[in-house]
Amino acid sequence: DHRRVPTAHISLDDVREWVRSGFADPQSGWNDNSEAQYRLARRTCGFAARNFLANGISCILDDAVFPDRPVVGLGGWKRHVGPGLLPVVLLPGLDIVLERNAERTGNRRLTDEEVARIHGRMAGWYGSGLPIIDNSQLDVPGTARVLDEVLARAIASPPKW
Repeated sequence: DHRRVPTAHISLDDVREWVRSGFADPQSGWNDNSEAQYRLARRTCGFAARNFLANGISCILDDAVFPDRPVVGLGGWKRHVGPGLLPVVLLPGLDIVLERNAERTGNRRLTDEEVARIHGRMAGWYGSGLPIIDNSQLDVPGTARVLDEVLARAIASPPKW
């Protein structure tokens, strides 16, 4: 809502939850079914992103991507989205992530331990060369402004990843 260009928000979690009967919730354990549903959702998000991009609409692909776990790494996004992918990591401090998680409900709310585990894995992006935005002290319009600045630099000089 706060970007300077038309933008679609594509949430991998939203797309995963399109599966109603037989939903394999990864919080109950990562297994063949949850991985298959994750891969299907990622492909679906990639198709949507390519379609939006082809029609002049920027996309935010919302997913937790781990640098140390290829099955949920950037390679799949690069494969499904293509050369238009410009990865940017939003990584607020753990205290802020815990506060934001406490406001969630249903299966979107994780345990504090799981949040800390995910945050720790995401910290692996430091030193990767990818742009990282610590949006701990930014509101949504401020985060959008910084994101636009980072993307303008990435377009001018794409990061190596």
